[in-house]
Amino acid sequence: MSPTVCRTLLAVVLVLASSSPRAQAADPLSQWLQQRGETPPVTADAALPPPAPSARSRLTEMALAAMDFVGVPYRRGGNDAETGFDCSGFTRHLFQINLGIALPRRSHEQAAAKILAEVPRTELQPGDLVFFNTLRSAFSHVGIYVGDGRFIHSPKPGAAVRLESMASSYWQRRFDGGRRVAALTGGSMAAAATGPGRPHSLPDLPDFAR
Repeated sequence: MSPTVCRTLLAVVLVLASSSPRAQAADPLSQWLQQRGETPPVTADAALPPPAPSARSRLTEMALAAMDFVGVPYRRGGNDAETGFDCSGFTRHLFQINLGIALPRRSHEQAAAKILAEVPRTELQPGDLVFFNTLRSAFSHVGIYVGDGRFIHSPKPGAAVRLESMASSYWQRRFDGGRRVAALTGGSMAAAATGPGRPHSLPDLPDFAR
C-alpha cells in the first residue's frame, strides 16, 4: 500500500468515525482493521485500556500528519523537515508539533520516558511509538505506528522517511516494544517528561537502522 493510499484510508476512517458518538468511543482505525479481519477485537480484559476518545483522536491525527513527511531525507542529529531527520528527531518533532509533548532526544531515552507506558505489540494503535534493536543495543531505533501493521520512520543515512511493514523478517527480529502516551486524559496533556523513567547504561550511539 503506497503512503498516499494509506493516508487517504486513514483520513476517511477518521471522518466517518467522527459522525457517531458511539464510534468515537473506540479507535476508528482499529475498528476498520477489525472489519477487514486483520486485527483481533479489543477484549474487556485488555492490559492497557484505550485512552479517552479525544486523546485517541489526537494520536490518530498525529499518525496522519506523519505521512506528510514521507520523502524527507535522513540526517543524523536532524530535527526538522528543512534539513532532515534521524529516527528520534522525527518522533520528537511529531510529538512536539502535534501533541505539545517534548520527548527526550535519543531513542533509548524516549523508550524510558515517564510519560510513556509500555504496550504489547498485539495492542498497538496509531500514534504509538515502536522501538527496535538495530545497532545491537536495546531501543536504538524508533518510529510511529500508523496501523495495518505498518510504521513510519526515518531509517538510515542515504534514505528518507518512509512507511514499512512490521511483518518483515528484519523488523520482526528486532522489535523491542511499543510505547503509548499514558498521561492523556480527556484530551488534555500532562506535563512532558524530559528525562528517562529508569536508568540506562546504553552507549551514545547514532539513531539509524539498516
